[in-house]
Amino acid sequence: MGNDYKMYKAIALFFTCYIIAISSALAQTVWLDELDLSTATQGYGVPASNKTVDGKVFTIAGKTYDRGFGTHAESSLTILLEGKAIEFTAKVGMDDEVIGHQPASEFVVYGDGKKLWSSGVMRLGDEARACSVPLNGVKKVELVVTDGGNGNYYDHADWADAKFKTDGVSTFKTYNPVSSEPYILTPPAPAEPRINGARVFGVRPNSPFEFRVPATGDRPMIFSATGLPAGLEIDPKSGVITGKLCEPGTFKVTLGAENAKGKDVKKLRIECGNKIALTPPMGWNSWNCFAGEVSAEKIKRAADAMVKSGLVNHGWTYINIDDFWQNNRDSKDPSLRGDLRDKDGNIVPNARFDDMKALADYVHSLGLKIGLYSSPGPWSCGGCAGTYGYEQQDAEIYAKWGFDYLKYDWCSYGGVIDGMQDNDPYKVSSLSYKGGEDLETAKKPFEIMGDYLAEQPRDIVYSLCQYGMSDVWKWGGSVQGNCWRTTNDITDTWSSMSGIALSQDKAAPYAKPGNWNDPDMLVIGTVGWGNSHPSKLKPDEQYMHMSLWSLFAAPLLIGCDMEKLDDFTLNLLTNDEVIAVNQDPLGKQATCLQTIGDLRIYVKDLEDGSYAVGFCNFGLDIVDISYKDFEKLGISGRQTVRDLWRQKDIAGIDTQSDSFTLKVPVHGVLLYKFTPVNEM
Repeated sequence: MGNDYKMYKAIALFFTCYIIAISSALAQTVWLDELDLSTATQGYGVPASNKTVDGKVFTIAGKTYDRGFGTHAESSLTILLEGKAIEFTAKVGMDDEVIGHQPASEFVVYGDGKKLWSSGVMRLGDEARACSVPLNGVKKVELVVTDGGNGNYYDHADWADAKFKTDGVSTFKTYNPVSSEPYILTPPAPAEPRINGARVFGVRPNSPFEFRVPATGDRPMIFSATGLPAGLEIDPKSGVITGKLCEPGTFKVTLGAENAKGKDVKKLRIECGNKIALTPPMGWNSWNCFAGEVSAEKIKRAADAMVKSGLVNHGWTYINIDDFWQNNRDSKDPSLRGDLRDKDGNIVPNARFDDMKALADYVHSLGLKIGLYSSPGPWSCGGCAGTYGYEQQDAEIYAKWGFDYLKYDWCSYGGVIDGMQDNDPYKVSSLSYKGGEDLETAKKPFEIMGDYLAEQPRDIVYSLCQYGMSDVWKWGGSVQGNCWRTTNDITDTWSSMSGIALSQDKAAPYAKPGNWNDPDMLVIGTVGWGNSHPSKLKPDEQYMHMSLWSLFAAPLLIGCDMEKLDDFTLNLLTNDEVIAVNQDPLGKQATCLQTIGDLRIYVKDLEDGSYAVGFCNFGLDIVDISYKDFEKLGISGRQTVRDLWRQKDIAGIDTQSDSFTLKVPVHGVLLYKFTPVNEM
């Protein structure tokens, strides 16, 4: 019996070794750099095989690597394994080519939607971290690089020596499951007049009043405003209402627009008091398009394009200059070199902006408004002159020039929270997040500027840009803020946009008229921080982006080149029923009330008692379900369901007994309005 046992054991061992040997012989190595990396999305540049974002050899903490995938946060690459991979291995880290900055990212591996491995946050100089992930049975793997929490500037990330051990296959397909074919949903505006835009407008007593009636339809068009209070008048040709209100009060006005095809009227409530920005600001910002190449001429052309494209007829109003209108601390560009301030301490615009008041007057002449950018520190994020120590002077000169909006960016302020060393601004870094986690430190610079802006003889919308530190949504209004960033900078990638969207619920209770949570600019159209390219968001992702920002009651700031607006982008920006969700006077922010797998359902209460509902698919498979959980959305009784993108009623339902078919595309959205049916 003992000999038989030994024999069986020997045979079993033999076959085990044989199977292992055969498996080893069949196993192959598939290098990541051999796959099609063009399907990847990333925050800057293009996916690179065997080279960094800047086209160099991989170097992590001084050690070089010959093979891999060089990318930039936010980044995502999906690979179809179909259960044929055994293991994925790599060395990951931040590339040394960005020395002199403070990049940070996290590398994450997902398998079939589940997180399998994470590097934790990695910073410049950290030794490469070994990644080893078993993949037995995994059908689909996603390699993700996220922002490390300090913005995605210079986040050059390397998947070095990255390879798959496979079950006998020699390659894998990569793919992007989201359709890349653009399609237009917004119906053309009719020839007869249709008045669009907000139904309420706020102004402070004795501030210059300017409101352009946004209306589509054939021109010429004659405008009217019945019930205008004393001190205001309307230009019947342009539809621009100007003047000044001396006393606080509520004034109900009936706007009119008439052309050869017909006439339209709409109610407007003017609130003259201590609140402005009663609906989220809508306009354009120069950064995502021009970055450091901005100029007065480009600002004028953007304003002209706002009018010529017809965007102005849908309520788009602000033309905002971001960084680089000031002189720079160390630029070699002669147009950015010069005195930072004059002998009296007044800030000096650079040579590209020779007359700021004339520029503001030009924008105002088009019925638009104009915005500016600065930092409470001595430097802007790009190294241009900031406001530190000159807050009152700068607030006064912004008002004197005629500006209507200020974006105030934390930037270098972290370097002066304990004062300026040797009173020398050149010893202060242009970027420092230090101190933002301390509430009183975080509030101080914004409170100083907020008080000075409130003293000015014109309304200046105050936008706090400090990336959500110290839960700014809880206190932004107390420092005179009208809107505040809740997040780091957005990029035109799915991981960036969707990640920001999924983090907004915590701030939602603090949104209200005059106080708005800002998840950053719209990354649709031709964007790129001076590196111009079509948005990397797929069409369905752009529909979701615009839908969610409207549901969030977020400031809507276009970031694309206004002179390169294609039909698809215009379709996204000119749907008045979608915009109306954003501009609803109730000022509520949508929250996610139900999650079904990768489907998240956001609901926004509207002033008329109806609900805007976004059925948002964050997953990689089409959602095709019969839905009837209306009670979880707070919707009851008989409802008319309207497709806001297509601008048509699609169903009448009884929420107690009916179900509703939903077919939501990958990374797509269905944006519906549910309106209670009045029973007679």
